[in-house]
Amino acid sequence: MEQTFLEKLKRVKAGDICHIFKFLIAWILHWFVKSRHRDLWLICDTENEARDNGYWLFKYICENHPDQEAVYAINRRSPDFKRVSSLGKTVHYGSLKHWIYYLLASRNISSQKMGKPNAAICYVLEVYGILKNIRVFLQHGIITADLTFLYYPHTKMRLFVCSTQKEWQYVNDHYGYPDGWVQKLGLCRFDQLHDFKVNKKQLLLMPTWRMYIRNEIHSSNPEQELEKFKKTEYFQYWNELLNHQELQRLMDEKDLKIIFYPHREMHRFLGAFQIERPGITVASWPEYDVQDLLKTSACLVTDFSSVAMDFAYMKKPLVYYHFDTRKFRESHHGVGDFDFEKEGFGPVCQQADAVVEKITELAEQEFQNREVYLKRHAAYFDLWDEKNCRRNYEAIKNIT
Repeated sequence: MEQTFLEKLKRVKAGDICHIFKFLIAWILHWFVKSRHRDLWLICDTENEARDNGYWLFKYICENHPDQEAVYAINRRSPDFKRVSSLGKTVHYGSLKHWIYYLLASRNISSQKMGKPNAAICYVLEVYGILKNIRVFLQHGIITADLTFLYYPHTKMRLFVCSTQKEWQYVNDHYGYPDGWVQKLGLCRFDQLHDFKVNKKQLLLMPTWRMYIRNEIHSSNPEQELEKFKKTEYFQYWNELLNHQELQRLMDEKDLKIIFYPHREMHRFLGAFQIERPGITVASWPEYDVQDLLKTSACLVTDFSSVAMDFAYMKKPLVYYHFDTRKFRESHHGVGDFDFEKEGFGPVCQQADAVVEKITELAEQEFQNREVYLKRHAAYFDLWDEKNCRRNYEAIKNIT
C-alpha cells in the first residue's frame, strides 16, 4: 500500500543528505559537458543487480544500436558488474558521475520506480516539477493489483510500459497517465522466455514479500527479529508446505527436487527454515538467477508474485498459494482487475494440503499444463514474440 509522507520521512537516512551535495555539484559540472551528450540514455534496474528489463534493453541497444549512447548504472561491487560492463559503458551507482549522467540524460530508463542516484531526492526533483526530464518505466512485472504508488501523481513518468491489452486497459483507465503515455510494448526480459529447456524433476517455490511484516517484526536485535518472523503467518504457512509429509513422499516417489527461492527481502531470514531433506534447496541471490530458475523448472508454486506471469508466459503449469488474501489486499497491494480464480493460470489454494494435492496431480501428468490454462494463455498474452526489446527501444526513441 502507499506510504504516507511521514513514513517516507522516517526512512530518510544520512546518506540521503550526502546526495544533496552530490546533486548540487553535479548540477554545476553537467553544464560543462552537456554539449557532448545530446542523446544519452541512462539505464538501470537496481543498485546491485542487472538481471531485469533494464539489463536486457541495454544489451539489445549495445548489440543492435551501437551508435545510441547508453550508460548502465550499477554498483561496481555487484556480482553482475563484470557481465554488464562487458557489453558497454557503465557508471557506479549513486556516485557523483551517476548524478551527472542523470542530469545529462535525454532518457532516464529503469525497471524500478526508484532506479536513480537517490530515490528520495529524485522523487522531490521529478514529482514536484523541479527537474524536467524524460523518465521511462520499463516495469518489473505485469500488474495484477492496484499499485497506488505507481499512479501518475506519484511518478510523473513519461512512458509506462505494459505487456497485455488487459493490463494496458487497466493502467490506462485507472493510473491517471496522459493519453499515449501508457503503451503496450511487452517486458524486455520476455524475449528470453522462448528458448528454454525444462528439468521435469525440478519444482520452484517462490513467494513474494509482505510489506506489513517489516513493521510487525521490527527490532534492533537481529535474533529477536528472527524469532518474531518465525511467529508470522507468512513463515508458518510456507514452512508447513516445505515440511509437508505428503510432499516429501511425492518427492521420493517421483525423484523430484525443490528449489525454494524467497523474495530478496526475506533472505536474511533463510535460517528460520530448518529443512533437513537433501532434495530441497533453499536458494538465495546472487548464487541463483531468477530467470534461469523460471526457465528450467517444471512447475511453480507462488502466491501473488509477478513471477507467476513470467512462468505462465512460457505455458508451464503453476499453483497459487493464497493463504492470506484479505490481509495482503488490506496491507500490501490492493485488488486490481485480475481475477485469479477466473483468469489465473493455475489452481488457487489456501492450505498446504491443497497445494500438495495439485502438485501431485501435475506430477502424475508429467507436469503437462491443462487445456483450460493454455486457453487462458492464448486469450491473455496477445503479445507473444521475441520483439519486446525492439518495441521498447523504438517507443523510447520516438518520445517527443
